[in-house]
Amino acid sequence: MADINHSENLKLKPSKIKPKLPSLYKVVILNDDYTPMEFVVHVVQTVFNKTHDEATRLMLKIHTEGMGICGMYPLEIAETKMNQVLNFAKEEQHPLQCIIEKI
Repeated sequence: MADINHSENLKLKPSKIKPKLPSLYKVVILNDDYTPMEFVVHVVQTVFNKTHDEATRLMLKIHTEGMGICGMYPLEIAETKMNQVLNFAKEEQHPLQCIIEKI
């Protein structure tokens, strides 16, 4: 019996299917008239790993424009960061609000 080489008949074509990246969500801190600016800077530095200068610029944006985007993450990470901000604010008895929005 002759050897049959099936590998020549089974040449694979490059796949055009690409994995879908997860949806991203913006984590947004909202301005209020009661939360101290220093606290917002501290929260942004702690939760979002920003430098003091970056956190201060973001705090000023939140203060002047009413809101500021702290980062963009997949849903689970965005929810975790939002909850960290809200819990931090609650512990310190500040009304600071944080939301997530799908991009």
